[in-house]
Amino acid sequence: MKTKSSLKKNSKKHLPRFRYVDYLWDEKKAAALKGDEVALFLYRSNILGADLRITNFGGGNTSCKTIEKDPLNGKDTEVMWVKGSGGDIGTLTRKGIAGLYTDRLRSLKNVYRGLAYEDEMVGLFYHCIYDLESRAPSIDTPLHGLLPFKHIDHLHPDAVIAVAAAKNSQKITQEIWGDSMAWIPWRRPGFELALELEKCLNEHPGIRGIVLGGHGLFTWGDTSYECYLNSLEVIEMASKYIDLRIGKKRPVFGGPKIKNLPVDQRRAKAVQLAPILRGLCSHQKQMIGHFTDDERVLEFIASKDLKKLAPLGTSCPDHFLRTKIQPLVLKLRPNENLSDTEKIKKKLQADFEAYRATYKSYYESCKRPDSPAMRDPNPVVILYPGVGMFTFAKNKQTARVASEFYINAINVMRGAEAISKYTALPRQEAFDIEYWLLEEAKLKRQPPPRPLSGKIAIVSGAGGGIGSAIAKKLIAEGANVVLSDVAEDRLNGQHFNHQKDISTYIACDVTRMKSVQNAFEKAVLEFGGVDIIVHAAGLAISKSLEDTTEQDWNVLQDVLVKGQFNMAKAGVEIMRKQGSGGDIVNIASKNGLVSGPNNVAYGTAKAAQQHQTRLLAAELGKDGIRVNTVNPDGVIVGSKIWEGKWAEGRAKAYGISVEELPQHYAERNLLKAMILPEDIANAVFALLAILDKSTGNMINVDGGMANAFVR
Repeated sequence: MKTKSSLKKNSKKHLPRFRYVDYLWDEKKAAALKGDEVALFLYRSNILGADLRITNFGGGNTSCKTIEKDPLNGKDTEVMWVKGSGGDIGTLTRKGIAGLYTDRLRSLKNVYRGLAYEDEMVGLFYHCIYDLESRAPSIDTPLHGLLPFKHIDHLHPDAVIAVAAAKNSQKITQEIWGDSMAWIPWRRPGFELALELEKCLNEHPGIRGIVLGGHGLFTWGDTSYECYLNSLEVIEMASKYIDLRIGKKRPVFGGPKIKNLPVDQRRAKAVQLAPILRGLCSHQKQMIGHFTDDERVLEFIASKDLKKLAPLGTSCPDHFLRTKIQPLVLKLRPNENLSDTEKIKKKLQADFEAYRATYKSYYESCKRPDSPAMRDPNPVVILYPGVGMFTFAKNKQTARVASEFYINAINVMRGAEAISKYTALPRQEAFDIEYWLLEEAKLKRQPPPRPLSGKIAIVSGAGGGIGSAIAKKLIAEGANVVLSDVAEDRLNGQHFNHQKDISTYIACDVTRMKSVQNAFEKAVLEFGGVDIIVHAAGLAISKSLEDTTEQDWNVLQDVLVKGQFNMAKAGVEIMRKQGSGGDIVNIASKNGLVSGPNNVAYGTAKAAQQHQTRLLAAELGKDGIRVNTVNPDGVIVGSKIWEGKWAEGRAKAYGISVEELPQHYAERNLLKAMILPEDIANAVFALLAILDKSTGNMINVDGGMANAFVR
C-alpha cells in the first residue's frame, strides 16, 4: 500500500529541507547497511530518537517486516521486527527488538475476547516469537502487526501531540493534512487499539498516517527511507501549522505574569532549595534530583496560564507515566529569602502535604478492585516560578527523563493552546494507565536496588589511587558520585570513564573553602544534594624533624586536616537541609596511631584527622550523620603518593631500596598481605552499607599491625 508522501519523489541529490525537525539520514551510513532491512530499521529508529522533538527517551516504537526462512519447514515467512518492551528507539540495537511471526500475530484476532480481556493478549505474544533471542514484546506490538506496511513509526512528536490534545483535534487534523491522514479518538494502547487502527486504514485506503487522539502518531513507508521521510514531513506540517498561529490570537501562555530571575540568581536559588526539596520528596524512599532552567520551562512557569494549565496534567501516556498526574507548583516568590532553612521547610511542608492529599484523593476515586496499592504520593515535577524546574526520581536517569518529558508536555500545551484549547486525559483514563496491572508487573520485574542506590557521594582526591578506587566502588554499588581533585586532568580521560547520569567531576582545592563549596554546588545542581562525603585527598612527606620545613608542615595540615574540615563543614550544611542523615568517611593512616621514624609532620596531621573524626561524630550524631575513619597502611600499588619522594623517604627510614618497599610492607603485617586501593574502598563501603550503626569508629586496613591496634 503506497503512501501519499510527496517527499518520496525527492532525488537523493536534492535532500529535503526541514525547519522544525532534524533530517539526519546519512546516505553513506545507509548504503553500508543496504540489503539488511533490520539494520536499516535500527538506523532509522536511532536517528528518529536523536531528535527529542520527535520522541523522547523510551517513547514510541518502530518496526519493519522481512521475509525469513521458517526454521521448522524451510519455507519463506513474514517476520515483524519491533522495539521490545522497555526499549528506547534512540539507542535501539538488535538486543532490544522482538522478532515475531506476522501471521501468528494476526491470527490472535481469532482468540481476542474483547476489551475486558485486553491484558491476557500480552502473554499470547510469546506464542508468536520467531527469534528466540527476542526482547519481551511490548503492549504496542499488535499495533504494528495488524497494519500491512513494511516499515512503521509510532512516534510522540510534540507538534502532533499538540494536535492530538487539542479540544477539536479531529477538525484540526483535517485542516493540516486533508484526506491524507486519518484520526481516531483516544484509546489505551493494546489489542483493541490495534483493531481500531486496522479498521481505520480499511476505511481510509491510501492514507499516509493516523493521528491518535491524545496520544501520538502512526506513519509508514515501503522502505525505511520512505518511512523516515514520511514521518518527518507529517511532523513538519503539524509544526508549521502551529508555528503560524503561536502568539497570534493571544500571547503565548497568556503572556508573562512574573519576571524570571537572571541565570546566576536562578542557579543560586536552586542550590539553596534543592536539598530541602529532596528531603521532602524522599520521605518514603531516597530520591535523586535534576534541575533545569531551560527557556521553555521559564516561559511556562512565568506565565499567566501556569495556574490554569499545570493542574490539568499531561496528555500523552508516556508523559504522565514519568511525570505523575500533575506537578507541584511552589508558592515561593522568585526573590524569596531561602537562608532560614527551618522557615522554608515549614512553608514547603504544607505544599507537600496538600499535594500528597490530592494524589491520595485521585487514587481513591479512580482505583479499581484489583488496582495495585497506592505508590509514592510525592511529586516528581516541582515548578518554582521565576527559577526553574526540579524533578526527583529513584535515579538520575529517571529524574532527567521526567524533566525532558515535562518539557515535551509544555511544548504540547503551548501548541494546543495556540491552535485551540489544551485538553488532558480524563483522570480515570490516566489512572488506568498509571496503575495498569501490566505496568505493575513490569515494575516488579525490575532488579532490586543496589546497596547505595539513591545515594549521592562526593569524593575528594578522586584522581589518586585510593580515591579513584573508592569512587569506582561507590558507583558499582549504585551511588551517584562527584569526583573532585586538585588536578582535573586526573579526573577526565582514560583514568576515569564517566557515565552519563552516574558520575561527574570538578577540580577542587580542599584547602580553599570557596573551591570546596563549588564542588558541593555541583553535586546539588547535578543530583540534588549529598549523602556521603569521603575525604581521600592527601599527600605524604617523610622527613626527620631537622629536615621538615614549615612549608612541609603547613601543606600537610592544610590538605589533610583543614581539607577534611572544609569538606565536612560544606557538606553538613546540605545534609541538614535534607534532614535524612548522612555519612562522612575520612581516609587517615596507620601513621596517626604509630610513632614511626622521620614522620613528625605527616603522623601529626593523620592523628589530627582521626581525632577530628571523633569530635564530629560526637557533634553530628543528633543529625543522624555518622563520621568514621579508615586507616590504610602500605598501599603502594596504584597509590599516587608512592610515585614521588615519599617512597624514597620511607625506604631510607627502613634502610632498604624503593624496589623492596612493597614486599617489606607485606612482610611486616600479621597477615603478610599486600594492601591495595580496592581494599580501602571495600572498608569505606562496609562503613556506608553494612556497619550502619557505627559512628566515631576506626577501621584499620593494614593486614594487621599490632602497634596500630586501636585497643
